[in-house]
Amino acid sequence: SVYSLKGSKGPVFPLRSTLVFFIALFGFYVCYFSFNQLTFENEEKLTSEEEQTKNICRKPAVPHEQRRYLHLPKPTTYDRGECACTPVRFFVIVSMQRSGSGWFETLLNSHPNVSSNGEIFSVRERRENISTILRTLDKLYSMDWLTSAAKNECTAAFGLKWMLNQGLMEHHQDIVDYLNRKGAMVILLFRRNTLRRLISVLANNYDRRTKQLNGIHKSHVHSKEEAEILARFKPKMDVSTLIPSIRNAERSMRTCLGRFRKTRHMILYYEDVIHDKNALSRVQEFLGAPVTKLSSQHVKIHTRPLPDLVDNWEDVSEMLNGTNYAQFLDDADYVK
Repeated sequence: SVYSLKGSKGPVFPLRSTLVFFIALFGFYVCYFSFNQLTFENEEKLTSEEEQTKNICRKPAVPHEQRRYLHLPKPTTYDRGECACTPVRFFVIVSMQRSGSGWFETLLNSHPNVSSNGEIFSVRERRENISTILRTLDKLYSMDWLTSAAKNECTAAFGLKWMLNQGLMEHHQDIVDYLNRKGAMVILLFRRNTLRRLISVLANNYDRRTKQLNGIHKSHVHSKEEAEILARFKPKMDVSTLIPSIRNAERSMRTCLGRFRKTRHMILYYEDVIHDKNALSRVQEFLGAPVTKLSSQHVKIHTRPLPDLVDNWEDVSEMLNGTNYAQFLDDADYVK
């Protein structure tokens, strides 16, 4: 009878095991469903936020015909944060040495929404061929450039300064095509008085060799004392090559204007920036940046009348008088 009693309890254990198994299975299902539901809600929320961000970014408050000039860069080295949906316009300042481009760039960089990154193609390796040039431009315009530090306010215009002798003219067709694809705007900055530019080139070359400021060469200065030291040097000009040098400079400007005429560009002269109080406002409007007062800490080096800047002024004056370049002698297009 004892064996029969124990035998009657045999089916209870499998029943309990089955019940426990189904309870565990049900619990696992509930947890799995809840986890999937939470994940789905999070993904749906994230997708909704992404779509909302995209919708905001897709609707800049600019005319439709100008939207091709707007970009939303996504740097890999930092997060643009609250500026992620602020459209950025790309630009390039095209110029020649000693044409006021350094001063002009500091003016632009005083704007809280504008960043210009200097002569990045002064480094030869970056302009070895068109591939290195385009690769450098891609890195710059993605806003991953080393000097592209965030501003106090969101950057609205982003670019560089490019001299004619830094690979620009040799690869002009590919560069123009690239700038047009990117919707980049071009500021063509030149100097009307090519005689003054030539004097500045000679003086700068002299200081490059002699390093008059305590053994340091400076193309631009920030104090009157430094400017006065550099201005003491009076170059002696080679009058036999003077007119050809002026002609070559003017030919380079005309060639550049012709090759970049199919870009979205504006032509600006150094003398206009000095004389025309509205010139900088037009530049800011062209770049799509809010118009504000711009400033620079650069101090001009050569402020004296032309006869006081050249060692053999009488020879220079005699050579240019009676030519198309005699207009440069009176300096009327520079003096305020």
